[in-house]
Amino acid sequence: MTDGGPPPAEAEAAAALARAFSDEWSPVLATLIRVTGDWALAEDCTQEAFLAAVTRWERDGVPDRPGAWLRTVARNAAVDRLRRRSTESRRLTVLAAGEEAVVPGAGELVELDDESSVPDDRLRLLFTCCHPALPLDGRVALTLRTVCGLSVPEIARAFGSSEAAMAKRLVRARQKIAHARIPYRVPAGTELPERLSGVLAVVYLVFTEGYSATAGPSPVRADLCREAIRLARLLTQLLPGEAEVHALLALTLLHDARRPARLDEDGALVPLEEQDRSRWDGVRLAEGLRALGEAQRLAPGDGPLLLQAEIAACHSTLTGRDWPDWSLVVHLYDRLLALGPSPHAELSRAVALGMRDGPDAALALVRDLARSPLLAGTLAPLAAEADLLRRAGRRTEASAAYRRALAAATTDAEARFLRGRLAVLDPTGPPGR
Repeated sequence: MTDGGPPPAEAEAAAALARAFSDEWSPVLATLIRVTGDWALAEDCTQEAFLAAVTRWERDGVPDRPGAWLRTVARNAAVDRLRRRSTESRRLTVLAAGEEAVVPGAGELVELDDESSVPDDRLRLLFTCCHPALPLDGRVALTLRTVCGLSVPEIARAFGSSEAAMAKRLVRARQKIAHARIPYRVPAGTELPERLSGVLAVVYLVFTEGYSATAGPSPVRADLCREAIRLARLLTQLLPGEAEVHALLALTLLHDARRPARLDEDGALVPLEEQDRSRWDGVRLAEGLRALGEAQRLAPGDGPLLLQAEIAACHSTLTGRDWPDWSLVVHLYDRLLALGPSPHAELSRAVALGMRDGPDAALALVRDLARSPLLAGTLAPLAAEADLLRRAGRRTEASAAYRRALAAATTDAEARFLRGRLAVLDPTGPPGR
């Protein structure tokens, strides 16, 4: 008799395949891109290897080295396809390298790859996906597809795009790599700092879209948050001596630790001061603080991600009804803005200034920022102005400001939160959209 669940072999194979997909997708794909130079072929053959594993592992058992098994099956699939391409004979010679390509059976493994190259291959893959010659949306999409293994429908849903449009975006990105002959390598010497900052920016953009989605029924996409954190962890393994890499991991973890408390039972946003801090993820928080400590140890000076991680720590290490040290937060934003202009950082600094010195001290700054080209018409400055007016006790002005913010809301959760604020300020007025 069984309890209706899957047979043990099937359950074991399914669990092993899920782990392998998380751990091995990008190493297998990166290896195939290196040895074939063909992104589309590499992706097809990687997918073919995982599909083969679905039936083979259940039938023959999970191999001792799942990653090596998948790389071998994927590489053999590439050999078979290249054999059918007469124009690819030169690449076939390099790929086969005189070795017989045999799909391994149970207990039989033909190892064709040097596993010592895999970390470098994954790093090459990240840097190639994030090459500055590609448009930013192409970099993000290509990173999610090739490094994270997200499907085209998943990426399309994450960014509010159609599947057809996202598929075309990915095709254009791959074609750009081929036509522009973008090298599949990690930049060396003086190129590395600038190119690394671009990689870190893409990973943080993935996290930001997950943590504060730009559209859709929810402001949170937990899957994107997880993928960005996984990429940040990978970067700390591949570039352990880079302070900003550890700072990125710290920043994403410290924010993500608060994610369980960001929405109430109705799906509305909960501001920091009203969150149930017992719901914060202590494991994520501890890992984030360790990563921050490592970044501070390695840092030669201020870095943008390090300063943002230190600001996040000010907000994430509170207990009970404590408030952040607003003077420290303002000071950290001053240091961050000294590195370069950022309207979003200026807005956050203005809010912190209002918390330190009172709402009237920040209102003029926030209103000026609401007219800046990058922030005009967006929710953040409008909601900040409304909150400052509410804190100042200027109820009529605050109600009007909340209605302007409500018109700019792009997610259902944002709209529910703003309507809730309006209902408290003006319970007899119309609820808004």
